[in-house]
Amino acid sequence: MSNSVNTNYGALVALQSLNRTNDQLLGVQKRVTTGFRVNDAVDDGAAFAVAQGIRSNIGSLNAVNQQLNVAKGTVGTALEAATQISNTLITIRSAATKLADANLSSDQRSQYNADLSRLVGEVANFISNATFNGSNLLQSSGSVIQVIANVTGTQFTLTTNDLSASVRSLMTVAFASAGVAGSALSASGTLASAENIVSTFLNNVGGDSRRLNNQINFNAALLKASEEAVGYIVDADLAKESSRLSALQVRQQLGTQTLGIANQSPQVLLGLFR
Repeated sequence: MSNSVNTNYGALVALQSLNRTNDQLLGVQKRVTTGFRVNDAVDDGAAFAVAQGIRSNIGSLNAVNQQLNVAKGTVGTALEAATQISNTLITIRSAATKLADANLSSDQRSQYNADLSRLVGEVANFISNATFNGSNLLQSSGSVIQVIANVTGTQFTLTTNDLSASVRSLMTVAFASAGVAGSALSASGTLASAENIVSTFLNNVGGDSRRLNNQINFNAALLKASEEAVGYIVDADLAKESSRLSALQVRQQLGTQTLGIANQSPQVLLGLFR
């Protein structure tokens, strides 16, 4: 290559090399700053599109689990209320057993009936206060309460029963005689019927609670797997990028020095004319 003051070939080569190094350095700095190997579609369009699809699924799974946790609160409230009702029915059976004693005086019977009335009032209170997020599974007979279970829109139907009607109407508030109390205590009596209704409700709601917990845990496992998948696709290897950054910074310094030397070449040609 001839020596020329019009075209500095050495400087052009050095500049081209320095520009490539600067471009690579900007890419590494972007990956180090963001932590992503694929930060946008410019970096890797296919990988970015796949990652965005998984991120969308992650958002949907989080939304589903939020709704499931709300339903879990509704079911938990109903379960606690039904448990308290069941415990109160045990106390009511004890009071009814006392009222089945024919030797009670009228005053004693009146006192026990008053106690029984208070217990029935507690049952009514548990039922009316078992509301969570606007839903009361103990006062929702005939209505369907559902919650989304997964990202495809599958719905879980929660157990409902109007215990306010089916339990209180089965319990005699005042046992006027030992015979009435004895009838209520029988296997087919009003108290046994109320206990069966509450026990069935407890069994069904307990199953709903387990089902919700299992679905929440399954969705959480899917979330973890999805987040890991996104990481494999787009996350940068910062240890590797750190090494690249150091190497490119050295190359940039060398390129700058080389360009400076190349720019001095025309000055050397002046010595030929001395």
